Amino acid sequence: MASIHISSTCSTAAAAAAPSSSLLQDGRRRAFLFAFFPSSSHLPTVTHCKRPGSLARVSLQDPAPQTSADPPAESQASPELRAAPAVRSTIWVNPNNPRASRLRQQSSESRYARLAQLAETLDSCNPTELEVAEKLSVLGEKPSEQEATALLSLRWFQEKIIVKKDVILYNVTLKVMRKCRSWDGAESLLKEMLEKGVEPDNVTFSTIISSARVCNLPEKAVQWFERMGEFDCRPDDVTYSAMIDAMAREEKRRLDPVTFSTVIKVYSTSNNFDGALNVYEEMKALGVKPNLITYNTLLDAMGRAGRPWQVKTIYREMESNGFSPNRATYAALVRAYSRARYPEDALRVYREMKGKGVELNVVLCNTLLAMCADLGYVDEAVEIFQEMKRSPELCKPDSWTYSSLITIYSCSGQVEEAESIFTEMVASGFEPNIFVLTSLIQCYGKAKKIDNIVETFDRMLKLDITPDDRFCGCLLNVLTEAPVEELGKVIECISRANPALGSLVKQLVDEKVEDKVIKVQAEELFTNIGKEVKKAYCNCLIDLCVNLDMLERACVLLDMALRLGIYSGLQSKSTTQWSLHVRSLSLGAALTALHVWMNDLSRALENGEDLPPLLGINTGHGKHRYSEKGLASVFESQLRKLNAPFHEAPDKVGWFLTTKVAAKPWLESRNSPTVAAV
Repeated sequence: MASIHISSTCSTAAAAAAPSSSLLQDGRRRAFLFAFFPSSSHLPTVTHCKRPGSLARVSLQDPAPQTSADPPAESQASPELRAAPAVRSTIWVNPNNPRASRLRQQSSESRYARLAQLAETLDSCNPTELEVAEKLSVLGEKPSEQEATALLSLRWFQEKIIVKKDVILYNVTLKVMRKCRSWDGAESLLKEMLEKGVEPDNVTFSTIISSARVCNLPEKAVQWFERMGEFDCRPDDVTYSAMIDAMAREEKRRLDPVTFSTVIKVYSTSNNFDGALNVYEEMKALGVKPNLITYNTLLDAMGRAGRPWQVKTIYREMESNGFSPNRATYAALVRAYSRARYPEDALRVYREMKGKGVELNVVLCNTLLAMCADLGYVDEAVEIFQEMKRSPELCKPDSWTYSSLITIYSCSGQVEEAESIFTEMVASGFEPNIFVLTSLIQCYGKAKKIDNIVETFDRMLKLDITPDDRFCGCLLNVLTEAPVEELGKVIECISRANPALGSLVKQLVDEKVEDKVIKVQAEELFTNIGKEVKKAYCNCLIDLCVNLDMLERACVLLDMALRLGIYSGLQSKSTTQWSLHVRSLSLGAALTALHVWMNDLSRALENGEDLPPLLGINTGHGKHRYSEKGLASVFESQLRKLNAPFHEAPDKVGWFLTTKVAAKPWLESRNSPTVAAV
């Protein structure tokens, strides 16, 4: 549609189209206006009306009509003018007419005024994508063809201005392409970016994906979404929203399993596992039959979500619908069951794969071995390892394979087997890493081979491996199991690995050091170490104190841990029951917490507080990660030794309960107990 030109019958004077350099004072402003008025002949004329009541002439053509009475000669006219009809369509509008205001807004003068104002705002804004895009948003949702020439602005910026991040200019221009629904323009611009070495960012990908959405090209959205990893871009909420929107159902789009599988994958990648499951249920409700890709995608999603029960349900449904598992299916099952520590199911799938001749790789085998290492499945791990060695072309053991085997033998205290695997690993050309050496030291600690620990530590330093927090935690754990006469050897290793930790340990074992000194140094250490090892360190240090019959020093450390938030939720109170919760503690820390809790109960009675009807101790159940013995069995023995009236609850596994009636006289008569060593 031609732009509308408003002029006046009274005293009109058209302003000459001055060169751009005199019209615009700033480079950005000049480039911006040039994008919308590419040549000076398109710069609008500005007219002035002296009398408010005068009539205005509205022309439906642009540029403005000639002020001279003589038309231009045919030879002087441009080809466009020669080809165009000589007739001009004009209307007369009374400025007082309500329509006049609307027509003025559509005129070239009004348009120029708006663009000039917008150019001035671009002049003053910061050269950031967010701010520039915000300024350009006034152009509306449907820019005209002239507005689509923003590419000219991009070119001018690139030639005249040094921008710190070229990607910002490209991103803004991509958004213009999106508004124009020009997929070819957007994609060619993105490819130009990559050819010139301009690294795209998340805004680039979210813009190109949403461009594919408005252009009804979901396959292009998937294509560029999957390429994000090539440029170290991780999808964020905006990218996921754009992707899901791009794949969302429309009335005119055929609903097929591919679309649903893609949406499930997007939800899974963003860790929205409930969303992935909901899409699957909606798919079935709409009568769209899942295919094998859909099932595999969903199985992988539920495995990553840690929902093995849903994995089983989906797999049964897949089989009932006539689909046979392929390698991707088996891989998803192995990963799901191994991560969830479902050993029977994981090993069943593994053996089924072997029986059907389905190809295994080293990654899947290592996943199974890691599960076996965590659960102590020694025989099964050896079976998998031997099978890997028989198929070196597919499952040749790597450093992680050997690391898992050494860990398995170390946890079970099989020193000779661990050393044999270690020797084989080195012979295969793999240098031992810190994980392998940590497992070896743990194994020697269980066997109380302290000299081997020192030897392994020296070897690690010769390999230029720097001890980390977890390695020091392993040394602390060894310290709790070492004979008293050999504590010094382990403490020396700790001091060489972490001088601050070694200094604290030396003071802990020295009875001459006052508790207040221990308190200050411990708080300083635990303030500066990583959060992930604080509880493990505290557990080991308290265990060490309990083993050395230094209960009060253990209480100092427990109090510090509570104040620093290392331990939380150890005690709870309600109107009907007061409880102690020790299931997350080591044996020594749990026994120390029991000692403190009983003192608190005695103090409450002395202060006249009324006890609740029930008192309980929650130890959890099963094998304890810090000992071959479970907490429940240790506490049962300790409570019997203290003659405490607590008894294991038959209907609540891992709980010891007593009543107010039984506890009150015992608390009144008790003396401070001596906690037995772990």
